[in-house]
Amino acid sequence: MTGVRTLVDVWRGRADELRPYAEAAARAFETAAAELEAIAVEEEVTALTLEEAADESGYSSEHLGRLVREGVIPNAGRRRAPRIQRRDLPRKAAQLRAAGDDLTLVGATPGQIARAVVSPEGGPR
Repeated sequence: MTGVRTLVDVWRGRADELRPYAEAAARAFETAAAELEAIAVEEEVTALTLEEAADESGYSSEHLGRLVREGVIPNAGRRRAPRIQRRDLPRKAAQLRAAGDDLTLVGATPGQIARAVVSPEGGPR
């Protein structure tokens, strides 16, 4: 949700910048920021079942249930029907691509990409 929080801050900053010149536009940015922030807060506190939490986190529902029982993650549900708030979910690092997956380069050769990375100008020579 950090991206959403950043966007809320950007919109509020734009509202402050616009206020001396266009009060209606400033109010529109403030309203949009407040609405987005309310949705973000609601999403963070949504209580998920262990299965839903497993889908979002990448961990198994059994592992998440064990973390709830051990008190590592707060239980947002009942004793025999645990739930986890989205903001409390542990996040598993994305799995690496399978070794057999081929990369597809669109519009550039591997040599051009390497030169662009190494070259101080950042472009092809």
